[in-house]
Amino acid sequence: MARLRRKRRTREHILADLSVHHVEGHVLRCGWVVERIVHDYGIDLELHTFTRRGEVQEGEVLLQVKARKRLHLRAGETSLAFRVERSDVIRWLAELFPVILIVYDARKDIAYWLYVQTYFRQLPGFNLFAAGDTITVRIPVANVLSSAAVRQFGRFRARVAAQIRKVVHDQDTTRPVR
Repeated sequence: MARLRRKRRTREHILADLSVHHVEGHVLRCGWVVERIVHDYGIDLELHTFTRRGEVQEGEVLLQVKARKRLHLRAGETSLAFRVERSDVIRWLAELFPVILIVYDARKDIAYWLYVQTYFRQLPGFNLFAAGDTITVRIPVANVLSSAAVRQFGRFRARVAAQIRKVVHDQDTTRPVR
């Protein structure tokens, strides 16, 4: 009699959960929270920040977390090459609030981060329309995910929120709507 195969928890599932757990630990140490996105279209987590008095702040930081069993980093290298889907980059660059790509190395239990919008804005000669299906980004190995890095993400969010407040105005209510 043939044995029925059950659904399996794969190594990829475990790595994904470990990577999110790693991120959540650093966020919780800051007194902040992340919400997991159930229907993932290039964003895994929303980071919500709070004031020292525990009041929620406007806006969020969007996090995409990628996990690998092992990242290959040669001695002396200052950045890690990592391939991402062009469709994800299109989504990330369309976001107003910061998008942070986090790449987790399960073997070493360490993660590296990249502020996506800033990276592509500063990339000389980059043309999204001419890019292939995947794009290689270079993540500085100095960008180790830590509680201090998460607090930096909060400062990124605050700067963007301040810029938005300067340009967004309420609708002009002095004229009738037709």
